[in-house]
Amino acid sequence: MPPAQVASASAPAQPSASAPASTPEARPGTAVAAASAAASASGTDTAFLRQWPGDTRLKYQLGGNYRGELRGDARVLWQREGTRYHTSVQLDMGLLLSMSLTSQGEITPTGLQPGAYEEQVGKRRRSVRLGEDVRLDNGERVSRPNAVQDAASQFVELSHRFATGQLKAVPGTQINFWLARPGGVDEWTYDVVGEETLQLPSLGAVQAVHLKPRPLAKPRGPISAEIWYAPTLQFLPVRIRLTQGPDTYIDLLVDSIEQR
Repeated sequence: MPPAQVASASAPAQPSASAPASTPEARPGTAVAAASAAASASGTDTAFLRQWPGDTRLKYQLGGNYRGELRGDARVLWQREGTRYHTSVQLDMGLLLSMSLTSQGEITPTGLQPGAYEEQVGKRRRSVRLGEDVRLDNGERVSRPNAVQDAASQFVELSHRFATGQLKAVPGTQINFWLARPGGVDEWTYDVVGEETLQLPSLGAVQAVHLKPRPLAKPRGPISAEIWYAPTLQFLPVRIRLTQGPDTYIDLLVDSIEQR
């Protein structure tokens, strides 16, 4: 997918100790989509689409530790056609584990509006459907918060908001937004820790802004995601670190970037 000031994702990996999340604010789930569709159909105002990148593929070198050293590769893919988008995060660690997170929906003047999210870890598959409300994997329906994202779309949405200046990469800033996952909808807080120099496998030294999530008061799982965005590379996520504990983590460093 803003001490100084607090920025909101609506004004903004699976992923945070903050106070217990408040009840999501419901809104008409089709209002923005309808407006976007109407504008597109009439050919009036789709200038906002020029702010979004064309098809993009990021390839990562994967390292980490899980009962021993991990090796593999990963990809983040972004595609769009008109106002429709498809994005995915794919991790491959050979016979040990594979993981994919996929999101698709609409690009609107206010940002991404996910319609469907699916994650597969090994052979286990779970999903979320986002419409007027949010339908969780167990069939439960909960209200849809304003500007809610999912665990895949968040990487692109945050990148876009940094690149367009809607969010400022100022150390001490906190970024709040709602995130829909198969088990529920929670408000997350990312702290902008600061800017660091990363040594990337093929691109060399690159400055990147480090975002770190706060733990949820009532976590739905042990995994959290830290993200590093590179200002000189369109604020693309050049490093992603998934942590499940002090000795269990997956670290992704971007190796190549392809765009068209």
